[in-house]
Amino acid sequence: MAETPKYQVVESADPVQTPQRLAYFPKKVPARFETEKKPEKLVMSFPHLIIREVICFLLVVIVLSLVALLFNAPLEELAEPQHTPNPAKAPWYFLGLQELLHSFPPVVAGVLIPLLVVIALVIIPYFDINIKREGLWIHNPRTTYLIFSGVILIMFLFCVLYDAYSIAIPSLLLYGFAILPYWLKREKGWIHWLSHRSLAEWVMTWFVLIAIVLTIIGTFFRGPGWSWVWPWK
Repeated sequence: MAETPKYQVVESADPVQTPQRLAYFPKKVPARFETEKKPEKLVMSFPHLIIREVICFLLVVIVLSLVALLFNAPLEELAEPQHTPNPAKAPWYFLGLQELLHSFPPVVAGVLIPLLVVIALVIIPYFDINIKREGLWIHNPRTTYLIFSGVILIMFLFCVLYDAYSIAIPSLLLYGFAILPYWLKREKGWIHWLSHRSLAEWVMTWFVLIAIVLTIIGTFFRGPGWSWVWPWK
């Protein structure tokens, strides 16, 4: 085992002499040096972010106002207690939840799943703080692959248990895209782009994908008695 060299601090008036600087880090504090990447440029929320949000808000209001002036709202006839529609569909933004209630028991779809979502929103920010949005397979890829696959397998079996294939199949498709960078190493292309997606991006993509799929199924593929029908029939 090599001996630790001893250094002595001295004063020098020679400006040409190259000094040697030492950095001391305790053993419990990990040190990470990055020489290739340049530090990201930080900007203030106002006006750089707030102004853009205000512009986007105004554009959305203008577009919605034009749509409301040019197209009639798709309203049904007046409600009549003696002739209720079959199926009685909720507004389109609630059809995903209605489809979820069709797949799972009311306690699971109305209590358990929303409770798990709320708990996840509270825990995830403290579970894995990923400020730099590093790729999912950057650190410990084998361990990440085993945990990621195990979670997907448990969720898939849970969905199959209740015949919720509208959630199981899109989840498997997204899982296939997520693990491509683990098996196929590419330095460029769309697989390389997938390798730089963080866990938070994959979770958010899954949430948006499931919401869109459930909404589309509830809108176009559900008929009387909430049975499966094809839109062209």
